[in-house]
Amino acid sequence: MIALLLALGSSLAYGCADFLGGLGARKAHVLRTVMVAAPASLAVELLLWPFLDASFSGGVLAWGAASGVASAAAFALLYRTLAIGPMNVLSPVTALVSAVLPVGVGLLQGEHLGAVGLVGLPLALVAVVLVSAGRGAGAARPSRTALLLAFGAGAAIALQLVFLHQAPSDSGIGPLIVGRAVSSAVTLAAAGAMFRTLGSERPAYAISATAGVLDSLANLLFLLAVRSGDLAVVAVITALYPAGTVLLARGVLDERIHRGQLIGLGTAAAAVGLLALT
Repeated sequence: MIALLLALGSSLAYGCADFLGGLGARKAHVLRTVMVAAPASLAVELLLWPFLDASFSGGVLAWGAASGVASAAAFALLYRTLAIGPMNVLSPVTALVSAVLPVGVGLLQGEHLGAVGLVGLPLALVAVVLVSAGRGAGAARPSRTALLLAFGAGAAIALQLVFLHQAPSDSGIGPLIVGRAVSSAVTLAAAGAMFRTLGSERPAYAISATAGVLDSLANLLFLLAVRSGDLAVVAVITALYPAGTVLLARGVLDERIHRGQLIGLGTAAAAVGLLALT
């Protein structure tokens, strides 16, 4: 049960972070947004270090670094995807892709679900599909480029979660610190190499930094959840984060929510209830 609650918290934090990151990327080049978000995320993890254990063995460094590279790609691809929009379609598409790979890895590694879980897990995936499938009348149709970016972002997020799960379970927040340090370094290096193409617009500092803080919190909650539960279940619950993004996009940007998306939100609630019984 504790793993489920942590995964739900991670999902909520990811959804809010993605919404703010998408807004920030609309105001300036996506790399300028990530240049603020990634170091802000690292700062949070460093502040938590004295309160939470952290070790840095070879396995921690390797898996943490791998998650950091994937995270840097996820940051850039996801924020660019959400900047193009519409958020209420592209965010769920990304989430669906990000759920499938970790679920597959978990099952291949020998995780087993009870009868209720075997119903709840696919139901949760169906919920993500329903949320992504609905488009209200007059809603914008995503471009092919936006959809490709959404798939790429989902794959990068999935790899980040899988790599974090592979890190030694007794390493505390070590993998998060290593991962965010690597993602910050990769981002700053990319920004330096592309400096002349970034434009003159200043990033939305407060929005971008808040997105990074929330992303850091989401990663921490995911790591704690997957250490006390199954990757397959935790990943699919975490992948429900578009619910938060969709609702924020509706409230702030007035993006329409189709009836199918509302059904998807209800289906997600039912799936979470079933998985809580596993």
